[in-house]
Amino acid sequence: MVGKSQIKLIKSLQLKKNRIQHQLFVVEGLKTIQELLKSSFEVYKVLSTDEDFVTDHEEISELISSADLKKISSLNTPNGYLGVFKMAKVGAIQINDWIVAVDTVQDPGNLGTIIRLCDWFGIKNLVCSTTTVDCYNPKVIQATMGSITRVNITYLNLNEFLQSSELPIYGAFMEGEKVYNSAISSKGILVMGNEANGISSEIAAFITKKISIPQFGDQTAESLNVATATAILLNEIRRA
Repeated sequence: MVGKSQIKLIKSLQLKKNRIQHQLFVVEGLKTIQELLKSSFEVYKVLSTDEDFVTDHEEISELISSADLKKISSLNTPNGYLGVFKMAKVGAIQINDWIVAVDTVQDPGNLGTIIRLCDWFGIKNLVCSTTTVDCYNPKVIQATMGSITRVNITYLNLNEFLQSSELPIYGAFMEGEKVYNSAISSKGILVMGNEANGISSEIAAFITKKISIPQFGDQTAESLNVATATAILLNEIRRA
């Protein structure tokens, strides 16, 4: 059974500073754990209340009681499986295709969904401003549904990255050209902004083409959710 020191360590990984210190993060749910076990991510330990699973994976897993699992789970109702994995080494950013860049996206569910969308649309590289929520936040991991294993995620100074890039840079703006009427290049960078404030003025200075999603309904909805907007724009990019 799991010892107190391990419980303390895993519980501490709820905080970003501890994840960075130990270079570890937590994954909950059998399906997502299985996705990571098949990937290049290195497993540290899998804890489960399922005795059969532990028996079948005795080299990497330990049995945990439901009471102890509840102490370290970020879920209101733990599902019986909690994995701890080592953070991935960040790969080089490939510039031979589209790149998605996010500017201060702060909601974990939104970032997790954007990672999943990158996976769906075959976007291999996601770059994040240093003010964007941590991709190893448990709620982000949950929302990716395993897609984090197939997207190279890099945190960097977004201003410097865009300034040095030779790719066309598209930004999502309410006042931009309708994406359905826009000529879309074969590769480029799509910048998506903060949930409340959109793309910051500092980042907007590097945008070479502003695009928007036209509204067809009554002018009652203020804006689209950033993850929803990303899905629509990536669909148009891949149609081009």
